[in-house]
Amino acid sequence: MSTNTAPSTNETPVLEALHLRKEFPLHTIKLFGPPQAIHAVEDASLALRPGHATALVGESGSGKTTVARLLARLYAPTAGSIRYREEIVRTRGEAALRSYRRHVQMVFQDPFSSLNPMHMVRYHLSRPLRIYGHAHGAAEETRLIMSLLERVNLTPAEQFVSKFPHQLSGGQRQRVAIARALAARPSVLLADEPVSMLDVSIRLDILNLLARLKEEENLALLFITHDLASARYFAEETQVMYAGQMVEGGPSEEVIQRPQHPYTQLLLSAAPDPDRFGSVDQHQQDDGKGSPRIQMILPASGSGELPSLITPPGGCRFHPRCPHAMPVCRQQFPPRTELGGGHWIHCFLYGAENAQSGEVKGKFGGWPQEVRLQRGVRPRRMNE
Repeated sequence: MSTNTAPSTNETPVLEALHLRKEFPLHTIKLFGPPQAIHAVEDASLALRPGHATALVGESGSGKTTVARLLARLYAPTAGSIRYREEIVRTRGEAALRSYRRHVQMVFQDPFSSLNPMHMVRYHLSRPLRIYGHAHGAAEETRLIMSLLERVNLTPAEQFVSKFPHQLSGGQRQRVAIARALAARPSVLLADEPVSMLDVSIRLDILNLLARLKEEENLALLFITHDLASARYFAEETQVMYAGQMVEGGPSEEVIQRPQHPYTQLLLSAAPDPDRFGSVDQHQQDDGKGSPRIQMILPASGSGELPSLITPPGGCRFHPRCPHAMPVCRQQFPPRTELGGGHWIHCFLYGAENAQSGEVKGKFGGWPQEVRLQRGVRPRRMNE
């Protein structure tokens, strides 16, 4: 299982997204005003490294799946770029797209809808072997199919190769979907909530399978989830997304045990861990071992729903729900502030130098210390 060690910043990413933006035009008749669009992803960046898992967490509708589909080139980005092994990805034409997908594969959330109900397991696994030229002859194809089934713990393989998707359980279907992705021999695996539609009793088995394959195949893995416990258990790094914007990221243990962004704290307060949290309204206290317990913020003011992505709020999109929102939060998106140990955040509560620069300094002149430190919200390094 993963040790949740943060990836080295010196390690070259195998797949990197830089300032991705995705808008979906609304095809509606509007006589007056500019055409409307859904602003699904705004300035999202992440890096996937070999042998490491990165978790992308957030509420439903926050843009996590859109990011994965952009990386898989199921969607074309409106702006920004994707780099595979430090080269800009240009997938114009069927041949270029097929070559890219040979290296970047995706496992979808619903294993039943991602498999063709008209075909047996053999067909689903033999097709990528043929497309990418990994099998030469019927005998080699059969051998590789049996090997793939065994690698995802569908044994004895002979019992599964001739079954249809409806004859399999949910966990078995997801294992077939994972085997199909592995058949292309990718270096990047994009897993879009791969356990959310499975029985609780088998979710851990699938996570353990993905972790084992990540280590054996040296895969760079993007793990999309709304379950923070799974992210902490499975991924070395976690990034938090809200309404299309990346707001916080870093080593999973640091982000989940010591959340700094008000939205990350709100996510954790919605799923409390009794071994880790006190009550939501108590002040930060020492746990007797020299490390402070995280104090959860009070429920945010305003609507508890995600903002409209057709007319999203300006600046930080979380500011309508944030109990610490300041005027500058409505005007511009916060720059990235490094908190140490690979932990970073986009929030004006951190880094006085950000608030005191340029236009912000003229209007507000920096934030009082008592504002930045209220309710236990403050920058904290890993060695504190």
